[in-house]
Amino acid sequence: MAGSRSSSRVPVMAVIGLFFALFAKRSSAAQVPLLMWSSDGLPPLASPAAGHITSNEQLSAYLTSAFGSGPHTVLLFLQDKLSKDDFTVYGGVFGNKQDSAFQNLEAAMQSSSSSVTLPALEWSDSSAVLALLQEKLAVAPLLVDADTLSHLTVNTSASNLLLINLPYCTGLDKSCKKVLHDNDEIIGKVLSIMKDKNVPYTAIYTGLQPSRVISETSFSSQPAGRSLLQAAVPDVKAPIMFNGTGSGPCIMLWAQNLSVSLSSTSEWTDLAAQTPSLTGSLCNSSNSLLVLRYENFTLRFAMTQRFFPVSGRNWFTLDTVQLEASGLTASFIGSRNIYAPAEYSFHCQSVTSFRDTLLVPNNTNQNTTQWRLNFVDFQIQGFGLSNGTDFSYASDCAGFFTPGIWMGLVTSLLMLLIFVYGLHMIMQLNTMDRFDDPKGPSISVPQTE
Repeated sequence: MAGSRSSSRVPVMAVIGLFFALFAKRSSAAQVPLLMWSSDGLPPLASPAAGHITSNEQLSAYLTSAFGSGPHTVLLFLQDKLSKDDFTVYGGVFGNKQDSAFQNLEAAMQSSSSSVTLPALEWSDSSAVLALLQEKLAVAPLLVDADTLSHLTVNTSASNLLLINLPYCTGLDKSCKKVLHDNDEIIGKVLSIMKDKNVPYTAIYTGLQPSRVISETSFSSQPAGRSLLQAAVPDVKAPIMFNGTGSGPCIMLWAQNLSVSLSSTSEWTDLAAQTPSLTGSLCNSSNSLLVLRYENFTLRFAMTQRFFPVSGRNWFTLDTVQLEASGLTASFIGSRNIYAPAEYSFHCQSVTSFRDTLLVPNNTNQNTTQWRLNFVDFQIQGFGLSNGTDFSYASDCAGFFTPGIWMGLVTSLLMLLIFVYGLHMIMQLNTMDRFDDPKGPSISVPQTE
């Protein structure tokens, strides 16, 4: 995208800053700005639609028309990093000309016969612009600085490509504005030398790479109108289901993590991230066995349904969980803590064998005493799957009356007892039935019984 030099009295850096803000495309593609001016004149370049990013092919075509015939002397001011935001932040875009870090650059573009501004030039390689200039001028670049240039004789009968490298701020010694101001002083000094030598030139100011790359989403991809700022719900994996001899599943298990470890120091292996084989699983009206066969491990969940006369209903228990690996088997008892009504499922946020144990180790083999299980967000049901592919109502391992609730109830009851006792004491107070009359005889209270 380009624009020709303005003839108004508005500061050039203000125009450039506003120009960059208006025509910068909201894109994640890396871009660098390019400013070009000449003492001889440049061919006109039409301004394309707003939001356009100038490609390297378009720049190459324009450079061909600009340097198509005759020798040319090109000054390439190549800064380590440069973005359009450097002009909007440090260019005095609000008309404060004295605060601008590009005063010499502004004066050069105002005094030149013509200029071209490319706010968004497609950036793919740090040497793209230099390679294009070498191709168009058919000369190798000559690295110079202001002091070297003052003693250099420029042959105007042949093309010259003079390269002036400029640093960018690193945040260690100088501020960005100070570095850009020093670079602007170098540009002014070089242009002054070329004017003293009376050498016609074309100057280009750009960057080796962008100084700021901000990924932004195009407005066209955003939904129009108002919307709730709600986080996207992640995909939930399906539960493990074993289909018995009937028409539907008879055992269901779901867990966020099924982690196992063969020692207290070894790393955990999450089996929930793998797809198991259910070979060996079985279920009937009184017993259910879910076998999960993985590549190096096998888990067996044995459940039993029994009738308890005290409660008058059937309950199921997770009797044992067995872990098999390397030909060895470790057993963990769960019937003491993992149980629920037969028509319910059992759920617990944490089922472990080593901390707040719901699975009690029952290992007689010394080689398996260090084996550990850790199930996160665990839910299982082995009977009464009347909902087909959905769990029934879950009986959670966390009771309603937590220690915090009990402490609150006990404290409230104690405060209530104190209040009732105080109220009772106040109600027991009796007032006197006789009072002194100032106009009559005083009350005589006998002191003897």
